[in-house]
Amino acid sequence: MAEQDSHSKLMTMPVFSQLLEPQGLAPAQDFGDSQVLICSQLPDIEQRARIRFITGQRLRFELGSEDEVRRLIKHWRAELSPSIDSSEEEIFVSGFEDDEELMDLASEAPIIRLVNHLFARAMDLNASDIHFEPNENHLDVRCRVDGIMTRIERLPVKIHTAVASRLKLMAKLDIGEKRLPQDGRIDYQIGSKQLDMRVSTLPGVHGESVVLRILDRSDTAVDLQALGMPADVLQRYQGVINQPHGMILITGPTGSGKTTTLYATLEKINSEKQKIITVEDPVEYQLEGITQIQANASIGLSFASGLRSIVRQDPDILMVGEIRDHETAEIAIESALTGHLVFSTLHTNDAAGAVTRLQDMGVESYLISSSLLAIQAQRLVRRICTDCSETVALNEDEARVLEIAVSDCPQIKRGKGCEGCGQTGYRGRVGLYELLLMSEAIRHLIASGADSNVIRAKAREEGMRTLREDAMEKLRSGLTTPEEVVRVTRSL
Repeated sequence: MAEQDSHSKLMTMPVFSQLLEPQGLAPAQDFGDSQVLICSQLPDIEQRARIRFITGQRLRFELGSEDEVRRLIKHWRAELSPSIDSSEEEIFVSGFEDDEELMDLASEAPIIRLVNHLFARAMDLNASDIHFEPNENHLDVRCRVDGIMTRIERLPVKIHTAVASRLKLMAKLDIGEKRLPQDGRIDYQIGSKQLDMRVSTLPGVHGESVVLRILDRSDTAVDLQALGMPADVLQRYQGVINQPHGMILITGPTGSGKTTTLYATLEKINSEKQKIITVEDPVEYQLEGITQIQANASIGLSFASGLRSIVRQDPDILMVGEIRDHETAEIAIESALTGHLVFSTLHTNDAAGAVTRLQDMGVESYLISSSLLAIQAQRLVRRICTDCSETVALNEDEARVLEIAVSDCPQIKRGKGCEGCGQTGYRGRVGLYELLLMSEAIRHLIASGADSNVIRAKAREEGMRTLREDAMEKLRSGLTTPEEVVRVTRSL
């Protein structure tokens, strides 16, 4: 009896049936004393570390025959099944409806350790997002690393309820509500880093999808010079952001680094002599000496209403997170025309497209031409890992896809893959930039209602480097690869 008590303390039926058995692992017959797991094929290092972490045991893994593993699995099923009281709550089983049971489920030690383990994995990879995606048979955990989705774990789908409940509990969400989307945030300390994670849940066919956006509060200082702007673009950009009034727009799709550029810009021009106010959704990083407002449409604090109130606070510089509608655009332009320097973002493919987008919102062309100082379009490409980069020749197929001759770029760099970059050959990202500065000729074109193609052609004539051209320059400089250039700029 004492031996069975020892077994049950170290091994429970949920851990055995949901975590070990699917991996072809069985505890040794004297597990309570030896803490050895027998397997016919050793799991990889990461899998072993995860099992040790979740069980909280210093386990050893030893090879055995398939017959021995089958025998031990049968033994443990018989050994553990009678030891489970009918009222005992299995930490991995789905289907709980009662809020109290869900809270107990989310507070079980193995689930807490598993979630903490996944957070640590995401931080090691420098991920920007963690996705918990339930499928019919698995719970996939994927991270967005340098803009690319990477699966870091595939777990039994039965633990999904426990994991989702744990995340919702941490985010102070209603853990019993599974039919409606919810949003919240988690403050999480890992080592010396203080993380602020935005949490979004979405009901799906196989359960709730949960996505966490990771913001590292300890890494808020962004240097404008470190963003990857070419020297001439940086010089012109720094010149325009020091103008006393007017509007500067940063454009690009979601995940192109627009917010990072805006924060770096505000850090650069911030001083005690100027008052800077922002209205954002959400406030991603807190900046010293700057008044930041969190937009909240549910209580009527939209970008437009926030911007209208900001103007009455006697600011010198305004930043509105995004221009989404006519009202916000109109107030931003009025502010730029009445002595304020205004920064904002738009979702457009290129710089010239921002003019068309504002016109589509109902803003008069003469107001756009009078208020705009500059439009900067940008993208992010993955940077080649410096620890494993090597110089190779550009081949004919790559040149054809890039639409250049091999002689235009005979040699490029690639990452071979190493431990530091997770065998991907990439580490970090670098920006591509297209800066359109307003000139008298371009203002005249905008005021006369010219389309974006005409404006773009004139800007190129005046020296604007396009996103594609900047990407090719970074390829020649050994910062990125042909695949990244094509992936990011093929729609331009």
